Amino acid sequence: MNTQIQGPIPHLLLVEDDMTSQGFFQFALESLPATVDVADSFASALQRAESGHYDLWLIDVNLPDGDGPTLLQRLRVRHPRVSALAHTADASTETQQALQQAGFSETLVKPMTRETLLKAIRRTLAKSAVSSDIDDDAQVPHWDEAVALTALNGQQAHLRALRELFLSELPVARNAVAQALDQHDLVALRNQLHRLQASCGFVGALRLARAVRQLHNNPELPSARQQFDAAVKALMD
Repeated sequence: MNTQIQGPIPHLLLVEDDMTSQGFFQFALESLPATVDVADSFASALQRAESGHYDLWLIDVNLPDGDGPTLLQRLRVRHPRVSALAHTADASTETQQALQQAGFSETLVKPMTRETLLKAIRRTLAKSAVSSDIDDDAQVPHWDEAVALTALNGQQAHLRALRELFLSELPVARNAVAQALDQHDLVALRNQLHRLQASCGFVGALRLARAVRQLHNNPELPSARQQFDAAVKALMD
């Protein structure tokens, strides 16, 4: 299985005071690839975070001078967009729920396998990338006139007619996507999104096309659905 992360090499901060656990994490993370800094305490983690940018924090729940949730709260004051994974030997449901409420994306229970660790990191980094794209989405124009007119040999009348047809069918497509999401029917969802992606291309619906791609790639991500709904609403208003 390919465990490599595509795109720029991520910078990770591993917060772990146990030397054996540190060694496991470092050996496992060698295959990502990634740049990994290690902090062995609450205080050293804060110092590391002050001196560099990180794409992901891997935080031990119990530290010699503090606890993981409090550390995450402190880190998020200055770096609110960085995702975090918790790791702990406590497998109880109560602990995992508390860590989720504290803001951790996932909780890894020690001991874990290398594949479990790498999959969690890949999932979290992928979601962070999509969230970053969504944050920037407000800068994307609704319509791309140049692309649409090029496809239609510059015929403005044809483009207007196609857009009218597209907008008349958009509520039906939006409802079909919503139904597929609510029913967790990924096959129906991706069929609907595939058709909608093609239609967006014909009429130059740039922002909606981008939202469709995001939702297709991350149907479980609430922010991707919100961005899709917002892009549809903007065109229909």
